[in-house]
Amino acid sequence: MERSDLTPPPYPGLATTLMDATTDKAPQVQEQIYTALCSLGQSEPQEILHCCDQYLRQHDKLAYPHRVIILKAMETVVRNNISLLDKGTAKVVIFLASNEMTKSKEVIRDWQQAASSVLVAVGQRFINKVMEEVLTKFQPGILPHYFVLQTFADLSVSNVFGMVPFLNSILGTMLPMLGMAKQDHMKSVFCYALQHFSESIQEYLANLDQAPDPTVRKDTFSNDIFSAYEVLFTCWLQHREPKLRLAVVEALGPMSQLLPGEKLEEQLPRLIPGILALYKKHSEAFYISKSLCQILEASVNIGSRSLDVQLDPLLGTLHPQICAPADPAVPLTIKNHTEVLRCFTVLACSFPDRVLAFLLPKLESSNERTRVGTLLIMRQIINSAPSQMEIKKPFILSSMKLPLQDSSPKVKRAVVQVISAMAHHGYLEQPGGEAMVEFLVRQCALASELHPKKQAPDAEELTSDSVQSISINTLFLLSTTVDRMKQREVLWPYLLEFITPIQFTNALTPLCRSLMYLAMKKEEEGENASLLRYDVNANLPSPHALTTRLLVVSSQPHTGACRGAAALRLLHVLHGSIHPSLGPLWSKRVPVLLEHIEENTEQGLSQKEWEEKLLLFLQETLAAVADSAWIGQFVMEMCRQLSTYNGFPMEKNFLYKCIGTTLGACTSKDLVQKQLQELLETARYQEEAEREGLASCFGICAINHLEQTLSKLEEFVRSDVFKKSVGLFSIFKDRSDHEVEKIKSSLILCYGYVAAYAPKELVLSRIEADILKNIFQYFNTKVLGIKVETKDLTLKLCLIRSICMISQAICKGGKCGDFIFSRKAELVAHMVEFMKAEPQDTLRTPVRQRAMITCTYLVWLDPGTVLYGDTMDALKDLLKSLLQRNLTPHGLQDMFAHLGPWIKSSKDHERQRAVELSAALLDFYLSALNVSTVTPFYNLSVLLALFSPRCSDAVVDVRLHAVDCVCCLLYIQLCYEGFARDHRDEMVEGLKALKQGLEDPDFTVLFHTCNNMAMVVGKRIPPDQLLSLLLALFEGLVDPDRNCSRAATVMINSLLKERGAVLQEKVPDIMSIIHSKLEEVDEEHIRKAAQQTVYILASQHKSLVVSSLLGTALPFDSHTCTMWRALATEPTLTSQILEQLLEKLNRDVPYKESKCFLLGSGSERIATPLPLAATCALHELMSAPESGPAVLGLYAPLFVTLLLRLSCSVGVQLPKSLQKLERKEVSIGHLSPRSTAVQTLKAMLVRGGSEEVVKAMDSTGAWDLMVTPERHHDGITVLAGAMARHAGPRLPLIVKNLVPALSSVFESQRITTTAFFAELLGSRVLSDLLLLETVMDNVSGRQKDPCTLVRMLVLRGLGNVAAGSPEKVRKHGAKLLASMVSGMDDKDDPNNLVALEAMSSLSKLLDHVEEGDIQAMLLHIAIRIRPFFDSDQAPLRRCSIILFGHLSRRSRSDLLLEQLLSALVPLLLHLQDPQPDVVNVSASKFALRMCGPSLGCEGLGAMFQQHLHEDRSLHYGEFINDVCKHLMQNFPEMLNRLILTNLFYFKSSWVEIRAAAPMFIGEDEGWDGCPSPWGGDGYGWAVPRQSQGCGSGMHRG
Repeated sequence: MERSDLTPPPYPGLATTLMDATTDKAPQVQEQIYTALCSLGQSEPQEILHCCDQYLRQHDKLAYPHRVIILKAMETVVRNNISLLDKGTAKVVIFLASNEMTKSKEVIRDWQQAASSVLVAVGQRFINKVMEEVLTKFQPGILPHYFVLQTFADLSVSNVFGMVPFLNSILGTMLPMLGMAKQDHMKSVFCYALQHFSESIQEYLANLDQAPDPTVRKDTFSNDIFSAYEVLFTCWLQHREPKLRLAVVEALGPMSQLLPGEKLEEQLPRLIPGILALYKKHSEAFYISKSLCQILEASVNIGSRSLDVQLDPLLGTLHPQICAPADPAVPLTIKNHTEVLRCFTVLACSFPDRVLAFLLPKLESSNERTRVGTLLIMRQIINSAPSQMEIKKPFILSSMKLPLQDSSPKVKRAVVQVISAMAHHGYLEQPGGEAMVEFLVRQCALASELHPKKQAPDAEELTSDSVQSISINTLFLLSTTVDRMKQREVLWPYLLEFITPIQFTNALTPLCRSLMYLAMKKEEEGENASLLRYDVNANLPSPHALTTRLLVVSSQPHTGACRGAAALRLLHVLHGSIHPSLGPLWSKRVPVLLEHIEENTEQGLSQKEWEEKLLLFLQETLAAVADSAWIGQFVMEMCRQLSTYNGFPMEKNFLYKCIGTTLGACTSKDLVQKQLQELLETARYQEEAEREGLASCFGICAINHLEQTLSKLEEFVRSDVFKKSVGLFSIFKDRSDHEVEKIKSSLILCYGYVAAYAPKELVLSRIEADILKNIFQYFNTKVLGIKVETKDLTLKLCLIRSICMISQAICKGGKCGDFIFSRKAELVAHMVEFMKAEPQDTLRTPVRQRAMITCTYLVWLDPGTVLYGDTMDALKDLLKSLLQRNLTPHGLQDMFAHLGPWIKSSKDHERQRAVELSAALLDFYLSALNVSTVTPFYNLSVLLALFSPRCSDAVVDVRLHAVDCVCCLLYIQLCYEGFARDHRDEMVEGLKALKQGLEDPDFTVLFHTCNNMAMVVGKRIPPDQLLSLLLALFEGLVDPDRNCSRAATVMINSLLKERGAVLQEKVPDIMSIIHSKLEEVDEEHIRKAAQQTVYILASQHKSLVVSSLLGTALPFDSHTCTMWRALATEPTLTSQILEQLLEKLNRDVPYKESKCFLLGSGSERIATPLPLAATCALHELMSAPESGPAVLGLYAPLFVTLLLRLSCSVGVQLPKSLQKLERKEVSIGHLSPRSTAVQTLKAMLVRGGSEEVVKAMDSTGAWDLMVTPERHHDGITVLAGAMARHAGPRLPLIVKNLVPALSSVFESQRITTTAFFAELLGSRVLSDLLLLETVMDNVSGRQKDPCTLVRMLVLRGLGNVAAGSPEKVRKHGAKLLASMVSGMDDKDDPNNLVALEAMSSLSKLLDHVEEGDIQAMLLHIAIRIRPFFDSDQAPLRRCSIILFGHLSRRSRSDLLLEQLLSALVPLLLHLQDPQPDVVNVSASKFALRMCGPSLGCEGLGAMFQQHLHEDRSLHYGEFINDVCKHLMQNFPEMLNRLILTNLFYFKSSWVEIRAAAPMFIGEDEGWDGCPSPWGGDGYGWAVPRQSQGCGSGMHRG
């Protein structure tokens, strides 16, 4: 469509329509109108501006909120297209805006501000025109409108060069008006104008080189500004209204810059005190500070002499402003701080001596806020007045002494900030600069508080970074970003002095990082630049001190922000200064160590492995150095640093190991002995870690210096410290006995470590001659020649550990087989004495435990066999004698209470000895037993349970002795029953015959033995002890020997098979015990055995087992689930269990109604516990693959029961007890009734071979739908469809079982059943199975169901017949149509759900019903659905429109023509429906395409067919234009009808429809060939010129 030159463009009409719609109260519509006007203005700015002007003039009564929309649109159009406007248009806009702005004398801010903004926008280019118009409103002697002054002010800011030439005349007219202003708001706007005029003039003067008139001078305005100043300062500043005072202050600042110099000088004595006085009157000080700063700058610029007099009050007033902390939540307080600091900058630049004289004494104040504020000012002036402060550096540095000592975190933080500023301006190179650096390092070394103290409520909170973290960041920044050679020389190498002092330990990480960076920078200067020069820096720590310190701290690599890695990196960088030979080695080894740290977290790092790596690194370093003098100095430095690590036990322990390693590398024997002597003299023997470290040092040293180490220890023994016992106290006269014992303990431990570390070929010969001799010399103390045994626990433990290490050394020695340890018996005797001396009531004590470990090593040493046999014989005799004292079952029980833990020990030799002892004791008991009367052997069951599982022990001797024990117990029982002691029982003797087979560890043999033993025991155990035997055997399941725990399970199951039938009353107890054991032991064989036990019990006591398991607490834990699955192992039993569970599920009600706690909140449904538990049980049973055959046999009843269970679970709450668990945040898994039902149904389908059904449900998310109350029926629909496709043969029985549920008393079950059948009616499978008529009849019978959803689903099912069996539709057409019409007339359907389904189903049926059936009802249906076109519910609109389309297609006469014409406007307007599916998806577009052929207009029909496709977007405006053209050409008489119909939609609730209706009317009235404003060559794919929008309906969809 091409535009005709004679045809006026449609913009005015379109813009007018949009402006008419501004009366709409919806903000969304107003915003769209504004956007549309702006878009139109982008295409034709002048035309739209004229249109807006005309509209506002014609609609003089239009309320101001609607005028504001149009004025804002005009402002946007002007700003975006200012270069395109001609003078005529500008003049029109200016005149309009001026009138709009001043039409009301009252201030109506939104309206007048919008008009003022239009003038300011036009003034960007047409400043003269704007001023010409606005000056007419600004007449001398007449107080102007408020917004005239504001417009002048805004223009002066937006167009400086255009506005300043007018200011002289404006000021001349305005000054007399100042006295006329009586109202506060007028005075405020005068101040606002003067402020902006002054700022504009200053900008103009600052850019004279670009100004149109470079001759303009400051004095042009000075006198006028001064006149205004006098009024503002003299009269208005004293006003009571705070807002006015602030407006005056804001103006005075810029104005002061323009005052004549002499006038300003004259006013300063009044002006500055006047401004300062305002601080007391206003809490918001920002505007005062900002103005004051401008006044000070102006004063300094004129070289004011009077400012000197004002300096003290200025400083005294400004200083507290900084001392008051800024509140981050109030931005103006932060801005105020900034302005006050600018004031100090101005003053410091002019009066540096006076300002420092004021500030520096403030640093000595004890008040925290005063000191912090002063430091902030110092930082400011150091940064902003560097030249003035240059000669003051020494004074400033010396004044920092007291702040450096302040303990306040806030002061410390401020000091750190000052130091940062100092560093950037060269202060740190001055004398005293090192103190600043030291302070910074000390703050880095602050200890982090684990539990920070709570601050007082009125205390200002610190920032999120602590003083320590701020200091760390500052130190690193100074090291890396201050690019000054001298600065780096301050830090390098000075920072190295802080590496070795222990008090700086917490600062090591940042120190090492900074030093590493500085060293790398030094290397860039030259190869040797980073080498440390000790001739220049005498205080630097030596290479040995640095190496020691860095190596020791790296032993704890993750401590202190990973200081170990930082220390190693620094050590690597310093390799040239440490020793010239270390470069190649450390370049290879250090990265490997760092990689190990990075690969292991603090928890995952093995400390022992890491220390071994570091000691190896140290060994390689010493080998690379190969300089005895250097190594000697190194070891002496290590020893010197030892004392500094008091309080750091881990580091000190490692340092001892380093000393031992380094001593090992020393070639000087004298030096080794000297250092060992020093270590012995200075060690802190009271501390365990120190004793360990010292002993480790001696042991490592002995690797290379065994002779010197032993001789030094022996020499130290002969020193005076050990003569105390005979009265010679010597130098140890002040030591207590306790201290001497600790020294002895350490020396004994040293000998043990020497034996462990020293070369075995050298140390074996010295063990008995030197080491053991000296050890026992320390241990045994003689008083008056009598040996006294020590009671010191530490000494005992050290002796035992040393002997253990000596034993291990001998065992590991290469000549162990040839070495005869003659003192072995003596050592064992000592260990036995130690054990005997321990308390008898406590089995595990440190001494007993270590002594036993030591004995295990001593046993391996020759000679040993005779000793073991003698010891065992002695122990047997001892225990027999004890048993003889109480030869009763009770005495026997006491004996085995002590032996029991050893019998079950995880160590083979302990079990072997314990069971051997037990066999001997039981044989002794049997031989000594003399029964005179029949006595109950009450603990037979417990003892049998103790020994019978041991028949499968991993050790042969244990198995054989265990059989003996069982036989003895059975014979003891026979004796107590009255048999003679020499009686021989055939079954018991048969057990003895099994011993020969037990020598073979084959599992089959062991199983056979246990089974036979269980049969014998089962026959011999008294009935009253059967349960206790089982219970005791259950305890055997936790036996550490897996063979024995298996044996216990075999015996349990054998006993239950044999005698389980008599345990009916004990089934719940046994089930509870099985559950507790499954909780206790997590072993696969135990789990399987427990399942077998449950199965055996269930085969004998089915109902009791089921009831017991159902009584278990919900949710079932994993062990209960394991027990349920045990019942699925055998199909017959499984079927019986399933039937029992189905019966329990169907017998009880699924839920109970419960009143809610809150009144008026109705009731809630609470699940009943038994059906819930039964559902969970079914899930567990059917989760077991073995349950498949049983599930197949009960497929239909299981499916129907679970489906109906699911329907009654949706929206149902857990029982109250489980709700309490939820509230306590106890995990209850997926126990909700609905999720449990879903999971059980899913398991049933999988186990019943319907995996495809489950896959179909999973892929569509239907399970989630089924548990959502509002979408449950949709999920059932998906399930029914999947069943029809994948489980057709199962449907006859399912339908048969499900039909009765259509009449269920539970509404939810009726909904579920109807939804299931409704979907089946859409499947062909029902016809194939001859079930269609049955299902359709039963479903139709629910048309009058009281439930709306059921009635809706009935109609859906009847509609689905069209898809499943279309031939049946023709047969039952009249009946089906009647059902649908009845559904549309449903009176009990407030939400029209039934009507919606009726229309949807009718659309499906129309293609299949007979012609005669449909024609009779066509008109009735069309009239009935017409009101739904404008329903608030989108689905109703969509379905009714689609159905109307279908009806149009089936119409064979002019019967529907009138209805078609009536529906045309709604259908066209609904192309702009806010719901896309109403527009695109077979709705409005489809209906219009179907209606086209019946309208009798070929052009319109063709256009509908061509352009209304669902997959294409539509340019609505152009499309409507052509539609209207066709309508007027073919139906001219419809004009009024179309307009009236459109007018109805002006009040539509949808913004898009309201926006489309005016456009439709506009096209109707201007149909005569007007081209479209949108350009392009079609409706679907045109590209708009700028913006195609007019509201939301006028752009591409």
